[in-house]
Amino acid sequence: MSLLWVQFNRLFIGCFSLILLGLVTACKNDRIQNYNPTPHHLSFPSYFPDMEIPSHNKLTVEGIRLGRKLYYDVKLHPSQSLSCSFCHNQQNSFSSPSSNCMPHVNLGFSTNFLWNGHVQGELEDIMLFEVEDFFGTDVSVLQADEEYPAMFKEAFGTSKITTKLAARALAQFFRTLNSYRSRYDGMLQGTEFFTPQEWDGYDIFFSERGDCFHCHGGALMTDNLFHNNGLDQFPDDGRYEETNNPGDLGKFKTPTLRNIELTGPYMHDARYQTLEEVIEFYSSGLQWSETIDPLMKKVQSGGAGLTAQEKENLLLFLKTLTDSSFINNPDLSDPN
Repeated sequence: MSLLWVQFNRLFIGCFSLILLGLVTACKNDRIQNYNPTPHHLSFPSYFPDMEIPSHNKLTVEGIRLGRKLYYDVKLHPSQSLSCSFCHNQQNSFSSPSSNCMPHVNLGFSTNFLWNGHVQGELEDIMLFEVEDFFGTDVSVLQADEEYPAMFKEAFGTSKITTKLAARALAQFFRTLNSYRSRYDGMLQGTEFFTPQEWDGYDIFFSERGDCFHCHGGALMTDNLFHNNGLDQFPDDGRYEETNNPGDLGKFKTPTLRNIELTGPYMHDARYQTLEEVIEFYSSGLQWSETIDPLMKKVQSGGAGLTAQEKENLLLFLKTLTDSSFINNPDLSDPN
């Protein structure tokens, strides 16, 4: 009897070991089978800075494809009624004409996100905030979808969907939302030519005449920092909301001016509907406050004091920053 019992135990242990091995193998296969993502490489004009891509989330064709699908999918939202694209329309340079949301343009070069810098770090950090805090994504909805498990497996080697992996996919897609084919870029590369009025606008922008370039210079047309630009004598909290430093009152992130013609309304509170209003503000409407940025050198006179012709020429230059290929790029459009 005891011999039979020993043999039974051996048989039971052997079967259990095989089952356990099968489960481990299945789990392992779930992570590695058919996982061979295709590297994707970005290219930029020589005058652009380098984009730092973290080693833990290299760009792949599969990851970008997944991020693009998530960007346009209402399943990212618990009510399944909103997507990223609802407030970030491609025809408006991934911004919205009905809100003050910042456009999704060249954000792969930034480490400060949202108007007050509530999130800082990598694109993966702001995307995780969007997925977990802003949207409150229910990953079980994505897990139950007929396409997503396979897409996650192709992109990351596992069909188990998490908010972290969703954020990584979105970050990959965001790193492809780059604008650098405007007439302004053509001028820099010698393939486009400005009119005399546009050249004067260029000079106004990049000289003390207009005083614009201090915060909006460089290839990105933003320094990606925070400034109090003289909107109000008693400014909104801005960066102060995050730091509790009184010196940060009224400081907001400098938005890019790329595609600025398409990204109204303007300022953190959407107070200006047109570029003409914005130019008039910088020309004659600056307000002094205790935290006004030192770069706002003409605040004591209320602004740059541009003539009507200078304001028109500056407007014409700003319109050379419009990149029609960006807003019509099929690789960035809704894949659903």
